[in-house]
Amino acid sequence: MPESNLAERRHRSEEQVSGAKVIAQALKTQNVEYMFGVVGIPVTEIAVAAQELGIRYIGMRNEQAACYAASAVGYLTGRPLIVIGGSSERSQETMGAFQEFPQVEACRLYSKFSARPSSIEAIPTVIEKAVRSSIYGRPGACYVDIPADFVTLQMNVNSIKYKECCMPPPVSMAETSAVCMAASVIRNARQPLLIIGKGAAYAHAEESIRKLVEQCKLPFLPTPMGKGVVPDNHPNCVSAARSRALQSADVIVLFGARLNWILHFGLPPRYQPDVKFIQVDICAEELGNNVRPAVTLLGDINAVTKQLLEQFDKTPWQYPPESKWWNTLREKMKNNEAASKELASKKSLPMNYYTVFYHVQEQLPRDCFVVSEGANTMDIGRTVLQNYLPRHRLDAGTFGTMGVGLGFAIAAALVAKDRNPGERVICVEGDSAFGFSGMEVETICRYNLPIILLIVNNNGIYQGFDTNSWKEMLKCEDATTGAPPMCLLPNSHYEQVMAAFGGKGYFVQTPEELQKSLRQTLEDTTKPSLINIMIDPQATRKAQDFQWLTRSNM
Repeated sequence: MPESNLAERRHRSEEQVSGAKVIAQALKTQNVEYMFGVVGIPVTEIAVAAQELGIRYIGMRNEQAACYAASAVGYLTGRPLIVIGGSSERSQETMGAFQEFPQVEACRLYSKFSARPSSIEAIPTVIEKAVRSSIYGRPGACYVDIPADFVTLQMNVNSIKYKECCMPPPVSMAETSAVCMAASVIRNARQPLLIIGKGAAYAHAEESIRKLVEQCKLPFLPTPMGKGVVPDNHPNCVSAARSRALQSADVIVLFGARLNWILHFGLPPRYQPDVKFIQVDICAEELGNNVRPAVTLLGDINAVTKQLLEQFDKTPWQYPPESKWWNTLREKMKNNEAASKELASKKSLPMNYYTVFYHVQEQLPRDCFVVSEGANTMDIGRTVLQNYLPRHRLDAGTFGTMGVGLGFAIAAALVAKDRNPGERVICVEGDSAFGFSGMEVETICRYNLPIILLIVNNNGIYQGFDTNSWKEMLKCEDATTGAPPMCLLPNSHYEQVMAAFGGKGYFVQTPEELQKSLRQTLEDTTKPSLINIMIDPQATRKAQDFQWLTRSNM
């Protein structure tokens, strides 16, 4: 053997690799594309090693926002959400070491998989299992704990064996007998309704569900993040008659939608006591939660929907488009839409929510991502701002967590840039919700992400006060005892936060100013912008038949 080859083999056998580089390579092997975080001891080297391998690292201002961004990327791309945390050195355990905490045990409560590699050599295996656990079945977060000394520890490169990228999640199908039973229940329904949830969007079931809707002429209602699986402007969408549809349906098919608080637990008085639920879900534990379903279809939502379509292909059936049920829904939709348009048409200043959203909706690109959080801002925005594409709406969702907006927007902007060039990201925030993660504006500007932030500013949480009322209220009182807990400082200029970091800021008070500023921001794709929209501090939703979230006497 030539001496040069011997020397090369000898060099290879002596080559060392750090734990940080092993972690980065293990993630790269599992096709991880994005990494979000706030670096510090001991994880800085991991971020650097990841960048060297081409993994895109986005430095956030808050770890919470970093996790929100990572979760949104996971939802949009189908790739995993893996949380990697640095812990104290192994030799210092039980001594009160820096950031010593039982992280693996604590994370088991909130993640699908939580582990600490026993050695550098074990890292690739643990990361492969974390990725696989994250994307198989119902997707969820996994946690991998890295002792500080592992990051810089050097190992012989030949001792590290990387695991191949895990297989795509297996596609499971429902039992044929259950599918036949579900089709029979649907055929016999007097007042059927489909509810399209986030799970259907994640499963990429848009084509099959739309075919089912159109072939069987069925009304459907999307959940907040199910919007766009079938376009909101589809003639069979009954979002404008949501309460009536839920309360009066006798058969409801749930496509990846959970009967949690968002759907009022499936219980009266929001539903008929004898309503028949057909649940389609990938998670067995979700079936029968809160109600006893008439039929359960366990499996991949796209695959199960195709199974249902096969039944209706064998024996064609359509729900009568001119039935009493359809006429009831159409009449309710017409009345509710008229009430919303009346509110939107009001010329008085300050503006109300409906005026703002109707002007925004007029200019929104059909293919844009809509990110939203807040109380009335998010709830009213769901009813007015339309989605025409699946996985193009991101909001606070099941946990109702505030602070998700800017992290979600950053994630959507990165995915749009890489996979859907030209699609815009519109992040609609209440002024209170914006405060949870407002410093991520600097992150947006640092990476020059052309996100449009709309702050719907009512000077408070739910409701606030105008400047004059605020001054009068505090003339003789200490703000800590005299200012209502829901109040924020009136007329705060949030647009100046964006301008401070190099973006473009607008302060608007009229429909004309709103239209002009939004038009300018949509035309400028070179920098981020923030439009601070002042509305009536006492503005609220139109009258509701039922309380939406929780009751309050305030």
